[in-house]
Amino acid sequence: MEKILISACLLGAPVRYNRKDARVESNLLALWQQEGRVLSFCPEQQGGLSTPRPAAEIVGGDGRNVLERKAKVLDQDQTDYTDAFLKGAYAALRICQRYEVKMAILKAESPSCGNQHIYDGSFTGHKKAGMGVTAALLEQYQIRVFNETELLAASKWLKSLGTETILRHGNSE
Repeated sequence: MEKILISACLLGAPVRYNRKDARVESNLLALWQQEGRVLSFCPEQQGGLSTPRPAAEIVGGDGRNVLERKAKVLDQDQTDYTDAFLKGAYAALRICQRYEVKMAILKAESPSCGNQHIYDGSFTGHKKAGMGVTAALLEQYQIRVFNETELLAASKWLKSLGTETILRHGNSE
């Protein structure tokens, strides 16, 4: 049975920078949990950051650039958290490799987990196209990354591997 790496905050763990969660109520997530597929993970905590912690954004690029050491993860006071974000990303990769994970559901817009958009590094609430550090690393290793708004697409992709059943009744997401 395929395991799925899922951001702990999406499962209700209060691990976000502001000590809150981003719980997603979803029949699919509940089913995957019942089936024992879910591996809950927070890259920031695994990278050694405390909760709560200052909000951080990627400055000078996106997660791919951080992996290349061409961009940094900073807070508004310019404190550098790049090493912690890298440590958390590589911890996520090790978990994925250990359990042969092919798919992750990660928190949208996070400097670690965002898979399509991230905050632009200006700390003004503006977003830009790009990936967080963990999402970028997992994608480099052919682990498919979805966010919490893409659960149906994730389910379909997992089904294409021959290992997933899409819910037939009620809300699929």
